[in-house]
Amino acid sequence: MEISITTPALLFPAISLLLLAYTNRFLAIASLVRKLFDEYIHFKNKKNLLIQIKSLRKRLNYIRFMQASGVFSFLLCVACMYCIYNSWTTLANTLFATSLITLLVSLVFSLIEIFQSTNALEVLLSEVEDLGRND
Repeated sequence: MEISITTPALLFPAISLLLLAYTNRFLAIASLVRKLFDEYIHFKNKKNLLIQIKSLRKRLNYIRFMQASGVFSFLLCVACMYCIYNSWTTLANTLFATSLITLLVSLVFSLIEIFQSTNALEVLLSEVEDLGRND
C-alpha cells in the first residue's frame, strides 16, 4: 500500500479532538474526586462513597490509558510522516498501521470508561432509591 504524507496528517485533527475530550473527562473526574473527598469527611454513610471512590479510581486509570494510547498514536503519526518524507516506505507503513492500532486501543479504553461511568451513576441512583424508600 502506498501512503502519502497527507494520510497520517489526516489523523491529527481526530487525535487532537480525542485528547481534548479525554482531558475534559479527566478534569470532570478530578472535580468529582475533590467533591467526594469533602463529602467523605462530613458524611455518615461512607459505604456508597467508598464504592464511588473505587469506581473513580478505575475510571482515572482508564483515562490514563486512553490518553497514553492517544498520545502514542499521535507520536507514531509524526514518525510515520518523517519516514514518508525520507522515503522509508516500509517503516512508514508499519508506523502508520501501529498508529491506527494504538488509536483503536485508546478508543477501546474510552468505551470501557464509559461503561464504568454508567456503573458509577447506577450506584448513585440506587442510593437515591434507598433514600426514597426510607421516607
